[in-house]
Amino acid sequence: MQVWITGLGAVSAFGHGADTLADALQAGRSGVAAQPGSAEHGLAPFAAAAVTAPLGAGMPPAQRNLHDRHGLMALEAAAEAWAQAGLPAQAPEPERAAVAWGTGLGGSASMEASYAQMFTARPPRVHPYTVVRVMANSAASHLAMRHQLRAAQLAVSNACASSAQAIGEALWLLRNGRADVALVGGSEAMLHIGSALGWQAMGVMAPLDTNVPEQSCRPFDDGRKGLVLGEGAAALVIETEAHARARGATPLAVLAGYGHSVDAVHLSRPDAAGQERAMRAALRDAGLPPTDITYINAHGTATEVGDAIEAESIAAVFGPRNVPVSATKALHGHLIGAGGALELVATVQALRRGLLPPSAHVRASALAGQLDLITGEARATQARAAMSNSFAFGGSNVALVVTQA
Repeated sequence: MQVWITGLGAVSAFGHGADTLADALQAGRSGVAAQPGSAEHGLAPFAAAAVTAPLGAGMPPAQRNLHDRHGLMALEAAAEAWAQAGLPAQAPEPERAAVAWGTGLGGSASMEASYAQMFTARPPRVHPYTVVRVMANSAASHLAMRHQLRAAQLAVSNACASSAQAIGEALWLLRNGRADVALVGGSEAMLHIGSALGWQAMGVMAPLDTNVPEQSCRPFDDGRKGLVLGEGAAALVIETEAHARARGATPLAVLAGYGHSVDAVHLSRPDAAGQERAMRAALRDAGLPPTDITYINAHGTATEVGDAIEAESIAAVFGPRNVPVSATKALHGHLIGAGGALELVATVQALRRGLLPPSAHVRASALAGQLDLITGEARATQARAAMSNSFAFGGSNVALVVTQA
């Protein structure tokens, strides 16, 4: 059974829209900028890819008050994907429509705000909607209510693999006959003081490049110094081929394969063997040999160890320099739980446009001996199949395969 992708949506540092995202990535335009930090809390200025576009602008204040920032982003991205799929506002058959959504920290900004209120307000108080803003399934729940998605609700929180895994599990949900259509994706909004301090303390966040802040993140570059946080949301509508054909929908791509593995080795150090298992599982699920994959959107976070391990695992599966690779996190930042969904949208757009986005800010790379790294400008392609990798803290690895319809 084929599962078609019929809608795409995105909210990123580039603004609203899946086309806006693709335009920026193809041009190598960075959404990373210097953030002010907080002297009071010992947080130095840092680099991040923040969403500056308005959120929930047409929503009544009382309704908007129910949402954490990541939930508002989810609604924006999902609305775009749902509209592109040509579906009515509410699913025609709610009991055959599902939602699967991923997030790493969910409403972490609302949680931090509640602590601030608790220690600064007199008498101490927290926002009455704190619990429903913070819970990891809040975005999925709001999406289900908005579009009347009643077949199933999957809320996946598996660090950096969250949204990619949500998409993969929804693929299997449709194949198993549990639903005919699903709204899938992820959202994340953790550009706040507590989060930034935590990532800095872990030693994996790139220092701000004060000369060129927009180039602070350099995946696969010899001078890479760590990840740059981003925020945003991405959504896709997936349907069984039969359901999509019956209503006259146009496929944007086929969601062909899903592979998931667990390292069971270390909480933060990646494992090449685990990544290799996920990629091979995705290929088996798609029924494709490695030679059919003609683009990989790498996890590529720009950490010293992470990029080297991923280059090793890709070369083990596909052979050295046998498939074009780029890491788009250099431009949109690391969206943690939402990263897999945003990068899958970028991958689908690359196939549709016949242009593979570059891996930006690479000046010299010893890893280019293992990878056919796309640098400089976007590369024209006739690629028909591509893979998107998401590898998480905790050792969870997800690979998704898409093909042209």
